[in-house]
Amino acid sequence: MRQIRQNDVRMSGDSEGVAVAGGPVRIQDPIRFGADFELDFQSYKLRRSGRVLKLERIPMEVLLFLLEQRGQLVTREQIVERVWSKDVFLDTDNSINGAIRKIRQVLKDDPEEPRFIQTVTGRGYRFIAPVAEPSGETPAASEPVTGLTARSVIPAAPKAAVPSRGFAAEVRFAAEKPGRWRWPWLVVIAVALAAALGAYFRWFRSARPQPPGTRLMVAVLPFENLTGDAGQEYFSDGLTEEMIAQLGNLDPQHLGVIARTSVMHYKNSRERLDQIGRELGVQYVLEGSVRRDPQKVRITAKLIQLSDQSHVWARQYDRELSGLLSLQGEIAQEIAGEIQLALSNPTRMAADHQPSLSPNAVEAYDLYLKGRFFWNQRTQRGFEQAIQCFQQAIAKDPNNGRAYAGLADSYAMISSYNLASHREFMPKARAAALKALDLDAGLAEAHTSLALVTQNYDWDWQTAEKEYRRAIQLNPNYATAHHWYAECLAFEGRFDEAFAESERARQLDPLSLIIAADKGAILYFSRQHDRAIQQLRGVLDMDPNFPRARIVLFSYVEKGQIADALAVIDQWRRVDATPWTWAVEAYVYGRAGQPAKAQHALEKLAQANRQRHLDPAPMLALAYSGMGHKDEALASLEKAYSEHSHAVIAIKVDPAYDPLRSDPRFQELLRGVGLAQ
Repeated sequence: MRQIRQNDVRMSGDSEGVAVAGGPVRIQDPIRFGADFELDFQSYKLRRSGRVLKLERIPMEVLLFLLEQRGQLVTREQIVERVWSKDVFLDTDNSINGAIRKIRQVLKDDPEEPRFIQTVTGRGYRFIAPVAEPSGETPAASEPVTGLTARSVIPAAPKAAVPSRGFAAEVRFAAEKPGRWRWPWLVVIAVALAAALGAYFRWFRSARPQPPGTRLMVAVLPFENLTGDAGQEYFSDGLTEEMIAQLGNLDPQHLGVIARTSVMHYKNSRERLDQIGRELGVQYVLEGSVRRDPQKVRITAKLIQLSDQSHVWARQYDRELSGLLSLQGEIAQEIAGEIQLALSNPTRMAADHQPSLSPNAVEAYDLYLKGRFFWNQRTQRGFEQAIQCFQQAIAKDPNNGRAYAGLADSYAMISSYNLASHREFMPKARAAALKALDLDAGLAEAHTSLALVTQNYDWDWQTAEKEYRRAIQLNPNYATAHHWYAECLAFEGRFDEAFAESERARQLDPLSLIIAADKGAILYFSRQHDRAIQQLRGVLDMDPNFPRARIVLFSYVEKGQIADALAVIDQWRRVDATPWTWAVEAYVYGRAGQPAKAQHALEKLAQANRQRHLDPAPMLALAYSGMGHKDEALASLEKAYSEHSHAVIAIKVDPAYDPLRSDPRFQELLRGVGLAQ
């Protein structure tokens, strides 16, 4: 499968290259631009002075497209059509903004004085730097560049039209809009593959016993879309997610499955399998691909043992699209036969638990996946779109427990991120979580959702812990349950247990930035500031704008590194100038003994909050604490307490409130939140 990725151009039937005007162009020829940047098509890597720079797939696709059309205006609509296709269901506005931002970061390009990418306000973007052709000549920046796509070399398309792509010379695949047939069939295949893989792993354990307490670890790499249509990415990503869920529930005591966040890092990547194994800490990877035309579908899957990169299991499904719903029983029986051959004492497998395939349930599942897509963005707009998708899913299928759990998570997170009213959204989150449990008491996601509500809104630490532990018991492979439970333990000051749960979350989702950043928060709460700085700087090295990692500034303050703290605030404000930036600046200047600057920041906070209308109490509590205004800080904390704000759940361990701890009013707050000594 990795060889296919590295040579996608050969799927079109041309093993030498793709013909362009004037003859074939070899894809191994790098493209050079600026003083020292180079794009290597053979390895699909961006280098600077020979050093490989990290750039994700979507930003890379956008950069390639801008290079192809250099000197010309490229509209956002053209980028959408080229990179995703017209009909794909994506939050393309945020995706384009994020892609351009990441390109500028890696190129060290200033949007105010650009050297590479010029923003044409309200219209689009233009690549303005000279580009050296493979021959070494440097054309004028206004000349159109030919020969640039993500993995092949094609002529420049007029008006940025999307070139046609095919995966085999004798087969043409038509681009279709998402249809009802996809999701029931996707779930059937995922269940079938999971059952067959479960049989293999059970056989493996019986043939090669593992030491007590150890688990085999497997990563489901993103299924590869070989349809020739970028609009089908949603389908291949959905199959990946289903395989992770099915395998994760199959035998969690003995089989660990890496979470989606980490494996999606390898979507369209060129990393070697042994490198992936080291980075994820797995012994096996499952690779797969999807290809289809209007009549037929083919899904292939391979299980690879990384110690010797041998293929220990492989399966291919070729089916007609007509009558797909009837395949459920056929595939289940087929896989059951394989299990009988592999196991001397077979047990009930995941194939016995197949979801409803009614038309409404199919549409509901589609909407559920879209909701999780938006929820994972962790933005206000993303949460709002997720809520809409989950509500639509519930309207289609009122018995969809996962949709209710997703709705609960969205309500809880939008309020916990201080983006909406706690009093309005937390009760809604509780109701949705309870409904999910009423529909499916064995749903780990629903127990985790309820735990978050009881932690952040009710301050019922005993119930929260019970729900987290129940979720982990139901699905030890659910990284979010370990992650949020670690936070819960940290807020109670139980740091050894918190670090243990954080490590379990990391093992299941080793490339998750939020899990890594929250480990930095636990280090900060436990007063390990050097380690906190190291941990959080590591996150910022991967994504300089990752919001949670900005808490590194608080450890800087504790270490007396005021200039470093202010630099973090300055970077934060350039990306997202929220009222919180002024609150934090007032806190930092207050701790630095600069009251005039702290007061100026406090005034700016008042002005900014009149525009954004966020709850001021948590921000004022932080600012006043840093400025040494204890009465005002305590009054603000009491106001946050009366509003059931999640901002008070960390007061037991947050060093920012150390100056207030001796005050009886602070101790009364701790008792009210259930965190008294």
